[in-house]
Amino acid sequence: MTGSDRAETSEVASKGLRLMAVHAHPDDESSKGAATMARYVAEGAEVMVVTCTGGEAGDVLNPAMDRPEVHEHMDEIRREEMAKAAKILGVQHRWLGFVDSGLPEGDPLPPLPEGCFARVPLEESTEALVRVMREFRPHVVITYDENGGYPHPDHIRTHEVSMAAFEAAADPEQFVDAGDPWQVLKVYYVHGFSRARITAFHEALLAAGQESPWGEWLEKWDPNKPDVMERVTTQVECADHFEQRDDALRAHATQIDPTSRWFAVPLEIQRELWSTEEYELARSLVDSTVPEDDLFAGVREKVSS
Repeated sequence: MTGSDRAETSEVASKGLRLMAVHAHPDDESSKGAATMARYVAEGAEVMVVTCTGGEAGDVLNPAMDRPEVHEHMDEIRREEMAKAAKILGVQHRWLGFVDSGLPEGDPLPPLPEGCFARVPLEESTEALVRVMREFRPHVVITYDENGGYPHPDHIRTHEVSMAAFEAAADPEQFVDAGDPWQVLKVYYVHGFSRARITAFHEALLAAGQESPWGEWLEKWDPNKPDVMERVTTQVECADHFEQRDDALRAHATQIDPTSRWFAVPLEIQRELWSTEEYELARSLVDSTVPEDDLFAGVREKVSS
């Protein structure tokens, strides 16, 4: 079978499949699972990103964009950036419409702003996501684990809302005005920033006689903290879409410095050493055997039958 034959077979196999990724802020979708989404789009699946907040409280993290007019128009700029990233990845996009909670700093931590996403009643934000789930009717949903991937209040809330919506979307007695019930078949937590992955890249750069930006990070890594790879059940091959992932990430120009360490490892090294993105199967209503290499494992048969 030739490469083009395989591509055509994959496209046929993915027709009719729908994947939803629920994220806290614009740019999260491009740094967590973007190449996976681009792969499934290329194979013919429908993919939707749901962004819970507008990212209004985000800082400008790219020095080249740190200008007064950018700060003044942060809301609209982040919406434009999200639209560019969605186009690059080929995904549909929906704003859930809540306000960025910001990342509190200080000791003790200050209270979160009134009305922000993390303080909105869970039932309200769950209903908003249920409405989108029942409309799009995803077979698989990607979200964050109970720690939010990292302890940002909006990430933790995204986990809570996603899991509540997974249960509620199929229940005809919940949110009766939010559309016809729909049963999501699988939920995954997306995992990134694996110590094993970063170590592999760090050592490869040093072996090639290049400077590595990861040494200091690895030195500060708590040796007693488990690697997320211990939780991973599913690794999706998506190396052919790493360039798309990086282009989508750079589209969020206020948040990503194109000269930063995120782009320090050449794509050929990444493809050789770590050609996958990682997930943890959190809920499954289909026959599932882990480890897996496909988010639609066990779903394809049901959709095609």
